[in-house]
Amino acid sequence: MKIGMICYPTFGGSGVVATELGLALGKKGHKVHFITYSQPTRLDFFNENLYYHEVDILSYPLFQYAPYETALASKMVDVVKYEKLDLLHVHYAIPHASAGYMAKQILKYHGIEIPLITTLHGTDITLVGKDPSFEPVVTFSINQSDGVTAVSENLKEDTYAHFEIEKDIRVIPNFIDLERFKKLKKEHFKTAICPNGEKLIIHTSNFRKVKRVEDVVHVFKKLREKMPVKLLLVGDGPERAKVENMCRECNDCDDIRFLGKLEMVEEVLSVADLFIMPSEKESFGLAALEAMACEVPVLSSNAGGLPELNIDGFSGFLCNVGDIDCMVDKAMEILDDKNLPTFKKNALSRAKDFEMSKILPMYEQFYEEILSNMHSEATV
Repeated sequence: MKIGMICYPTFGGSGVVATELGLALGKKGHKVHFITYSQPTRLDFFNENLYYHEVDILSYPLFQYAPYETALASKMVDVVKYEKLDLLHVHYAIPHASAGYMAKQILKYHGIEIPLITTLHGTDITLVGKDPSFEPVVTFSINQSDGVTAVSENLKEDTYAHFEIEKDIRVIPNFIDLERFKKLKKEHFKTAICPNGEKLIIHTSNFRKVKRVEDVVHVFKKLREKMPVKLLLVGDGPERAKVENMCRECNDCDDIRFLGKLEMVEEVLSVADLFIMPSEKESFGLAALEAMACEVPVLSSNAGGLPELNIDGFSGFLCNVGDIDCMVDKAMEILDDKNLPTFKKNALSRAKDFEMSKILPMYEQFYEEILSNMHSEATV
């Protein structure tokens, strides 16, 4: 199968999922063509079945903002025509679904019928997509897609609740590559950070307001009064400076380290004892799944799709958004030496439910269904 994969090439969840999906499809023998404005972050090795097509954006004084959607649609048309793709799979509705619809209509004009599949990832629905400046286009583009998937039941329900969607939405959860994300032997790193046997807490995110990174610091501060702990904050984004100032004002800098963006985040996860995700909204929680795969129990909010991933009392615990005291109490329970080995074992067990080998066939089956439906309609 020849597949056009359209995504953001960044560290964000949708880009990571699209890239990992493309890599896995390539290993299965499918031809995957990535179409975006720069090479995806995790597309870092050669594979004969993987291709990258850069979207060229015209710089012209008339344009205050570069017309990326138009350039993307044109590139999609070009790649479909000359690479003879079987389908287009766009990740994150804005602006990929509408660009995909535009490309589909142009191709139809040239006598080429190609199915368009849209995968909804989260903020394209729960946050950005609800804005009045985007909602009509998002709704139309989803309804005009030949197939629609969402990464959790919660996101599916949110989509139906906030948009007038007429299409069936198939839930295909995010996945994990257990060959990459696994506990590595990095004890020397743990010793360097926690020389006195402190427990190590970690948080990774894009440091946006919805991630509530300041809550991680509040939990850490209260937890440190009860037991020796250290904190690693991985990632970057608009809230980082604010969180750094919080640490400086409280003189916590010696026990909190900001590591920025990391390519090999699994190396750091391998030495952690607890992962905290206090998000206000989280459609799935891919970062939490990566932690679980590295045998790190998860303490999370009960927002969005997190309860579908993090099983309360098994792989970690769930607390209400903003409930710092709950998180401190549950962190103490997880980090207790008599409980921690069990929680670590359970975290890995839960991660195995989402390993790539179980999820990839769901996408392949969905592709086949959509292609079959289109062929059936063409013969009617």
